[in-house]
Amino acid sequence: MREFRYEKAADPAGAVALLSGEPEGAYLGGGTNLVDLMRLGVATPDVLVDVRRLTSDQVEELPDGGLRIGAAVPNADLAADLRVRQRFPLLAQALLAGASGQLRNRATTGGNLLQRTRCTYFTDTTMPCNKREPGSGCGAVDGFHRNLAVLGATDEGPTSAHTCIATHPSDMAVALRALDASVRVLGADGERVVPMAELHRLPGDDPSRDTTLARGELITAIDVPALPWATRSRYRKVRDRASYAFALVSVAAALDLDGSTVRDVRIALGGVAHAPWRATVAEDALRGGPATEEAFTAAAEAELAAARPLPDNAFKVPMATNMITRTLVQLAEARA
Repeated sequence: MREFRYEKAADPAGAVALLSGEPEGAYLGGGTNLVDLMRLGVATPDVLVDVRRLTSDQVEELPDGGLRIGAAVPNADLAADLRVRQRFPLLAQALLAGASGQLRNRATTGGNLLQRTRCTYFTDTTMPCNKREPGSGCGAVDGFHRNLAVLGATDEGPTSAHTCIATHPSDMAVALRALDASVRVLGADGERVVPMAELHRLPGDDPSRDTTLARGELITAIDVPALPWATRSRYRKVRDRASYAFALVSVAAALDLDGSTVRDVRIALGGVAHAPWRATVAEDALRGGPATEEAFTAAAEAELAAARPLPDNAFKVPMATNMITRTLVQLAEARA
């Protein structure tokens, strides 16, 4: 592990000022991802700015009936919050589907959104990886890619400086994407609000960048707007092990019905793209239509038509289709 300097700021603005002047620095929250990457030699910050106790660790009510989640709220506390469990069950379920109990006790809400891919080629410094070392190529394309992206990935060939088929690992981020949450960040130019739809990036021509955050910007809170019909919601995750494994495919969904007609619907996918994937094609196909298994399947197939799988992860396409269908069927059957 590279030697580093440890700093503690008095407040969030002080932390931003510290890190903004350190091109190789990083924020330290729970450390559940960053410290692992430092041990592997993937992350090599020369300065760590501790922000664990600088942002709120509380869940607060918003005027519209939504919730503001402090960036320092532990994942375990957020999953156990009665308001989250009652109003946004898909979010509580997503949190409980991630990591182990010990890690959920330590991991923070802000840090969860910023965790980096677990692609084998990213975490192994002996392998080529455009995300870790731009221009080195993507070893996964012709290597082990069973758990990697089928949507939104660059596909210019393994030697391209832009190729990346990594997936985003967060379960919580998928649920927040379905809920149209927004992220409050503090930077050198003050505070701004970033919609979840704009926080994470697809690889494009720079797979080394996971988010749209500017250098030194600090997540201070996440706002989840009121969505009364999110009480009928669910997070479903398929993985290789029953616990402590990242998603092969996951689905966050909420369904609003008017009799047997879909009035509104939210669907987001995990494990299939470089960022949490909002299934807007499927949503548009379902609104105003019948709440039937056939309609759910047709909408899911329309969403997955854009998939570009590789030989060893082609199974994700029918898996995601089936998961969307079964999740919506169960939500429709569970209506009050």
